[in-house]
Amino acid sequence: MLSIRLQRVGKKSAPSYRVIVVPKHWDPWGKVTEILGHYNARREPRELVLNVERVKYWLSQGAEASDTIWNLLVDEKIVEGKKHSVTHISGARVKAMKEKDEARTQAEVQAKAKAAAAAQAAKEEEAKAKEEAKAAEEAAKEAQASKVSTPSEIPVEETPKAE
Repeated sequence: MLSIRLQRVGKKSAPSYRVIVVPKHWDPWGKVTEILGHYNARREPRELVLNVERVKYWLSQGAEASDTIWNLLVDEKIVEGKKHSVTHISGARVKAMKEKDEARTQAEVQAKAKAAAAAQAAKEEEAKAKEEAKAAEEAAKEAQASKVSTPSEIPVEETPKAE
């Protein structure tokens, strides 16, 4: 069975890849059946050069594309279908990610509760301050009302008596 896959070429820190057709269980650095193009993900935008007719030919002959090549072919609309999952996450890593997500969620819930409690306390304090201001205002009005002169407090001028 043949496979269409990537063969790494290029310098140590600057990888680029050939798109090759090779029997599935052969060494990817050994002899290849055909070179179909090249791929460089480090360029902006990424560079993918393929001989589309030959890719379609090999796929029609029963060659299987690797997951990465399949996803690139889907992106280029050379083949139709869903993308394949390329990233494999271990069970331990999935568990750790779930625990981290749950911890983050709990922290967010606690932060929201704390903020709500602080807002409630501020509201209560504001209401209390309003009540105190209202009480002080009423006390001031009462004091003002008690200061109003009554008729007995009005000074009377003494009139001279007739003798």
